[in-house]
Amino acid sequence: MKDEALKMRPVARLVRGVPASDGAGVKLTRVIGTHALSEVDPFLLLDEIRSDEGADYAAGFPDHPHRGFETVTYVLAGRMRHGDNHGNSGLLTPGSVQWMTAGRGIVHSEMPEQENGLMWGFQLWVNLPAKDKMIAPRYQDIAPERIPEASLEGSARVRVLAGAFAGLTGPVEGIVTEPLLLDLFVPEGARVVVPVPASHHAFAYCFEGRATIGAPAQEVPRGSAAVLGEGEAALIAGGTGGGRVLLAAARPLAEPVARYGPFVMNTADEIRQAIGDFQAGRF
Repeated sequence: MKDEALKMRPVARLVRGVPASDGAGVKLTRVIGTHALSEVDPFLLLDEIRSDEGADYAAGFPDHPHRGFETVTYVLAGRMRHGDNHGNSGLLTPGSVQWMTAGRGIVHSEMPEQENGLMWGFQLWVNLPAKDKMIAPRYQDIAPERIPEASLEGSARVRVLAGAFAGLTGPVEGIVTEPLLLDLFVPEGARVVVPVPASHHAFAYCFEGRATIGAPAQEVPRGSAAVLGEGEAALIAGGTGGGRVLLAAARPLAEPVARYGPFVMNTADEIRQAIGDFQAGRF
């Protein structure tokens, strides 16, 4: 199908990220998971860390539990060491991505391996369906060189982290919500049409410069997310000076969500069970 024949998604909602802190006091911008935007099913949270002041991030994210969902960490600048109570460890470097399926439970840490300099990246939470919430935990650690990149028309560029676009397939595999996750740079005057399954929910977060998103077009400044409405494709154009956008789409679960801190289940009883299991050392 030609791009011109696809139904472009409009911007259903525009939301600006808000200052927040997490872990041991890490300063960040929270985009999804706020009072203004609690979720974009199945996406439960999107945080951006961006600071060159070590005091804003050096304390990191010491040991903490997760159950019932997946965390996606995408690093643009800086170095982050992760480790867990199952003996796994690794280092996230600029351009790398980690897709962690917490499943039935894991205790892990994410700690900066630098005391100053730019730390920049994202963490995205993706819900798991009820049938998969208690599966075994697993990691997909993707080094920068494994993420395919392409030049597009008008000097635009894309990195494909998950899903398929521009003849490329991202390295993240076996995710039940069938995600599409792209890092797009679109210069001023250029435009990119990204086919997105009509069944999926989608959002686009502008994290550098300015972008124009949707049809009808709406300008999205840095630090803002456009929640996209129904359609078959996302239309992204570069605003003044060009823009860089994180585009995410996935199949919604349409299930009840019960969440308490690092636990995301379907019922309050399951949350109580998760707390009890963690306190009893059963993670």
